[in-house]
Amino acid sequence: MTVSVLLADDQALVRAGFASLLRRGRDIDVVAEAGTGDEAVRAARQLRPDVVLMDIRMPGLDGIAATARICADPALGGTRVIVLTTFETDDHVFAALRAGASGFLTKEVEPEELRRAVRVVAAGEALLSPSVTARVVTEFARRPVPGGGRRLEPLTAREAEVVRLVASGLSNEEIARALFISPLTAKTHVTRAIAKTGVRDRVQLVILAYEAGLVTVRGDGGDVRAARPGRSDDSPDRGGDSPYRATATPDP
Repeated sequence: MTVSVLLADDQALVRAGFASLLRRGRDIDVVAEAGTGDEAVRAARQLRPDVVLMDIRMPGLDGIAATARICADPALGGTRVIVLTTFETDDHVFAALRAGASGFLTKEVEPEELRRAVRVVAAGEALLSPSVTARVVTEFARRPVPGGGRRLEPLTAREAEVVRLVASGLSNEEIARALFISPLTAKTHVTRAIAKTGVRDRVQLVILAYEAGLVTVRGDGGDVRAARPGRSDDSPDRGGDSPYRATATPDP
């Protein structure tokens, strides 16, 4: 399967460099380039790429605003955005993720890591630079949004538990081991939670979990604890409360 990519950066040399690196992956096809946010939005709507690599600072419509427009377009539900910038500041991270970005990388990323990032996001997974993940998780955990928990009400107890573990940084395989279920069942719970809450992907599910207060950070900055919204689970894989206690980790 080939992953189609749209490159958006205001510097032609930067676009050329990233295009060259991406094309070394035989399964990646750079279908278009854009020099402004407006051009990126138009190209995304025309070509519907799998992934947009979006620079934050561009003339006119900036990368965060362009990301928001792409992610809000129902016709682009299959398009994921990775924000790519030299600025690894908290405000940029929060703004990009709130706009709907599925990942965040700095321009110092290694070539193979860049290609892996594109593949990971195209597959619907979350992606954050390891150096910013801990700060992002902690900050979102300390900024619960009033009424955010209502979006979690449709979840079963099992689905809420899975979302809590996703927000704690666990992969589907790790969730499966923690809850004594299969990785496929864990993936199914994640997929259902994304559909029920109306978020775009795993990253947005994590943000919602923290904003809704499903996961909170203790004063020591490490352990997390969870509320348990949702109705009783009628699934056969031991729904309901789990003895498992998650810990927030710096890895995505």
